[in-house]
Amino acid sequence: MSRTGNQRLIELEPQPVSPWRARAILGVLALGMVTLVGRAFELQVRDRDFLEAEGAKRFERSIEVPAGRAAIRDRRGEPLALSAPVESLWAVPEDLLADTEALPLVARLLGQRTDEFRAFLEARATRRFVYLQRHMAPADARRIKAVGANGVFLQREYRRFYPAGEIASQLVGVTNIDNRGQEGMELAYDALLQGTPGSRRVIRDRTGRVVEDLAEFTPPDPGEDLYLSIDLRLQYVAYRELKDAVERTGARGGLVLLLDPRSGEVLAMASQPGFNPNRREELGGAGVRNRVITDTFEPGSTVKPLLIAHAMQAGVIDWRTQIDTGVGFYKVGRLTVRDINGYGRLDLAGVLRKSSNVGAAKIGLKLGPEGIWSAYHSFGLAEPVGSGFPGEASGVMRHFTEWGEIATATSSYGYGLAVSALQLGRAYAALANDGQLRPLSLVRRDTPPETARQVVAAEHAQRVRHWLEGVVAPDGTARRAAVPGYRVAGKTGTVRKVKADGYAEDAHMAMFAGMLPADNPQVVGLVVIDEPQRGGYYGGVIAAPVFANVMKSAARLLRIPPADFEPSAPEGLTASADGASPT
Repeated sequence: MSRTGNQRLIELEPQPVSPWRARAILGVLALGMVTLVGRAFELQVRDRDFLEAEGAKRFERSIEVPAGRAAIRDRRGEPLALSAPVESLWAVPEDLLADTEALPLVARLLGQRTDEFRAFLEARATRRFVYLQRHMAPADARRIKAVGANGVFLQREYRRFYPAGEIASQLVGVTNIDNRGQEGMELAYDALLQGTPGSRRVIRDRTGRVVEDLAEFTPPDPGEDLYLSIDLRLQYVAYRELKDAVERTGARGGLVLLLDPRSGEVLAMASQPGFNPNRREELGGAGVRNRVITDTFEPGSTVKPLLIAHAMQAGVIDWRTQIDTGVGFYKVGRLTVRDINGYGRLDLAGVLRKSSNVGAAKIGLKLGPEGIWSAYHSFGLAEPVGSGFPGEASGVMRHFTEWGEIATATSSYGYGLAVSALQLGRAYAALANDGQLRPLSLVRRDTPPETARQVVAAEHAQRVRHWLEGVVAPDGTARRAAVPGYRVAGKTGTVRKVKADGYAEDAHMAMFAGMLPADNPQVVGLVVIDEPQRGGYYGGVIAAPVFANVMKSAARLLRIPPADFEPSAPEGLTASADGASPT
């Protein structure tokens, strides 16, 4: 072997490791192990709680479990508002944009153009959650989910449905897309219906998908069903007759109200124009407004029975009083009070039967401004009903100290003050309930309220009811309000509407308020038709027939027995010239 070869062999032989180098390497390894162990201890023991909390912030989430909105029902349990499960589709825009094959399919199933859908996602690309469509039919939502697109997920929600549709829409109200009350009783009783949602703790991945359910779960506390006072059968009749009358007369709108005078419950409440709560595109229009509760109007001659009852209660007149209405007009300062005809001397029954403005004005002037103001206040015309309905109107009536002679006269026949239909209906319910004014309720009552205010003596209320039967008689102003087989009492009203420059000559409101049966009323009704354009405009011509049709059905549905005798005047209730006190 050559010298060169030996040198190579010598060079390839392992050289002994220096002891200090070995110790240095072992030291480095040991230090690394100690560092790793220390770090592991720090992470697993000392900083464990902190790190778990930080991790939970990023991946643990508390998901709300909807309680399910409770139902709204009528007094007999018929559903007026129900919640049904639906699916909502949402996406992570970045992930869906990256899935170029699935994106056009999702767009087509959603009924959108691909370029517009892509632009929608690109505008929200930095978000981690975007709704694609809310409240979908479960089958449609599953069809889109089956595409398998990246970043597309389903979320269970509830949608509100209204089986009665437009029949009870203004009273029941609506919810928004998040199932929160927005109008009507849905808004007034939102907390009761909504209940308390539950929750569950989950772990989500970076895309928001739930990858694990944790043990923490709080069950939801469902809302409580709300039973309204209305009877859906009567509500349907009221709405049908009102809608037909509004269309037939070309009116601007109208309302019908039915009350139980004994319990103070609202049995039906309809107004026109209406809306269908199942069609969200109709929300926001005039039809959403519940005219029975939120609108006010001058009551006209419908206040005359209240005025006469209170005047008797105050002792200003008695049942024998007669009023000289002359030839049909009466000067009060610059004002000329007019009747349609000259009726001469009328008893109180005649003042109501002929709806004499002259007679009412003379009674009002004798009663005085404070007396009239007290009369209307006692019947609740200028105070809130307290129904709890959002936007309830409180009425308008100036203090009597601001009245002059003219205001005193006009207020006697229903001008110069504004009331809601609910207030006027409550006043007539007091007449029907022998002078007791009860609080009204839109919610079913199992027992009548104990609180009641005696506004006039029972005998005065009974006399006025009997006299109001004459209004529906063949020679009265409301013979079209008669219901065959029943004793009906009521009063017409026809008022000119106020415009910017005063009272309009061609815009009227036709009204009729009454009760059945007159001797023991079980139902009180009010009909108002706003600006009828065809067939006349008087309350006895336009509103009275609607009242008759509604009451005829109400008597049948409520099983009110018909009168089996010809009504006659109770002893002492017929006005006589003997002992009369002419005015």
